[in-house]
Amino acid sequence: MLTVVGVHEGMTVLDVGGNPATWSNPSIPKLNITILNLPGGVERMSDSRHDITYVEGDGCDIANVIDHSFDFVFSNSVIEHVGGADRQAAFAHEIRRVGKAYWVQTPSLWFPVEAHTGMPWWWCYPRFVQRWFVTSWNKKLPEWTEMIKGTTVLKKSDVRTLFPEATVLVERVLGIPKSYIAVQIPMEVVIPDGVRLPRPARNSCN
Repeated sequence: MLTVVGVHEGMTVLDVGGNPATWSNPSIPKLNITILNLPGGVERMSDSRHDITYVEGDGCDIANVIDHSFDFVFSNSVIEHVGGADRQAAFAHEIRRVGKAYWVQTPSLWFPVEAHTGMPWWWCYPRFVQRWFVTSWNKKLPEWTEMIKGTTVLKKSDVRTLFPEATVLVERVLGIPKSYIAVQIPMEVVIPDGVRLPRPARNSCN
């Protein structure tokens, strides 16, 4: 991601639904990061080397932020949790609006082990079987179960529709799609040392 997007020191980054621990890798240059999350949705990190601002809000309606005000918008495994198709479209619209570049990753519907429940082929179960599991989980883990009930996993075609100008990368494990990543960068990224990174071809990683 750092190379593809051309992340460099001093960039302004919006992490939608994220966590400061995501940026703790020492290979990541010092950034000006804004973490947007629901109220109480993230623990603050006091010792980060980045300049981090924490904002409470809704990724489907990023209020008081002007268009293209962030160099880079990042979101990992969030869009499938925001609600149905209308809210997913609003979430995608806001990311495309406020960022000059973005990287949005979401689990694949077709990966054998479902990313949230750990259940094999979860989305292929008959509805009555899913309901049985959900009812059982709800007795012990009600908050987690609500998250599972509110998850709407996207297909690759959905990601293409929501992010029409993006390159859609496919992360694979043993040839099986594990996640989809919508990537949008400027036509040409200039890295501080003068190295120029061309924009990837739309179908190069499908």
